[in-house]
Amino acid sequence: MKLPHRRQVLRLVAGAAALPAVSRIARAQTYPTRPVRLIVPVAPGGESDILGRLMGQWLSERLGQQFVIENRPGAGGNIGTEAVVRAPADGYTLLLVGAFNATNAAIYDKLNFNFIRDIAPVASVTRGRYVMVVNPLVPAKSVPEFIAYAKANRSRISFGSAGIGGGNHLVGELFKITAGVDLVHVPYRGIALALNDLLGGQVQVTFASMPSSIEYIRAGRLRALAVTTATRSEVLPDIPTVAEFVPGYEASSWYGIGAPKNTPAEIVAKLNTEVNAALADPKMKARLAEWGATALPGSPADFGKLIADETEKWGKVIRAANIKAE
Repeated sequence: MKLPHRRQVLRLVAGAAALPAVSRIARAQTYPTRPVRLIVPVAPGGESDILGRLMGQWLSERLGQQFVIENRPGAGGNIGTEAVVRAPADGYTLLLVGAFNATNAAIYDKLNFNFIRDIAPVASVTRGRYVMVVNPLVPAKSVPEFIAYAKANRSRISFGSAGIGGGNHLVGELFKITAGVDLVHVPYRGIALALNDLLGGQVQVTFASMPSSIEYIRAGRLRALAVTTATRSEVLPDIPTVAEFVPGYEASSWYGIGAPKNTPAEIVAKLNTEVNAALADPKMKARLAEWGATALPGSPADFGKLIADETEKWGKVIRAANIKAE
């Protein structure tokens, strides 16, 4: 029997080694071959649900398969998140990630997953602002005036939020810490109820999302003192940032897309490319701007860093304020 030449053996070994890479490339090129679930871990109708549907529609049109929105609300987003953690890592189950994913690790004592370990970052999508708004009867017309007013009325000024551990609650707690004021937190079951009592004067201030508060501000029913992000908003260009008066203060909402850990890198890269293409589209940018949101393009690594940084930042605030889930 004639043994193969050494050069033939090396060629065969090299060919065998290349097969997995060829297989991965082929898998990414053909993905998706069937519908993809995009799990939105909140109830239908809110900002994150609308954003999920926008991105789902874009990806459906670009990739030729339906990206089906599946709402899985409950436990501050943890029920929907756990469903994705437990799903096969094949690119056919994705998660609309929100800032709540970075805060829940500190708010909830017992979770059945570790978000940073168990969810692979795919792409960041948007960054949004909160607006510090007061009832017009509050005498303060600026952040410094409000701080002075709060210090003169210690423990008598209330701030409303959409609930314990929610975004506007944490944004308010960060303001208390950085501005050195003592505000009484009043949680509601949703921001609409908090804003209703703010309009009625039962609470004096809240840190509301831009979409929920912009019409009240424009109508003069609420007074905007500042936005919470590091830069001013194009929607409210005359409203300063909190940081212009309280150095180092920054708070924002943000969204992105995640997948189960070990999802093939080629599929993650393909989805990231398509999400970034959406964020570069003028129509998509205009739609996001209507909500006061800013497109947040970047790589999966960029999104992973954002998640890690926000988890550390808000963990400190949560522990300082001793916040626990209801």
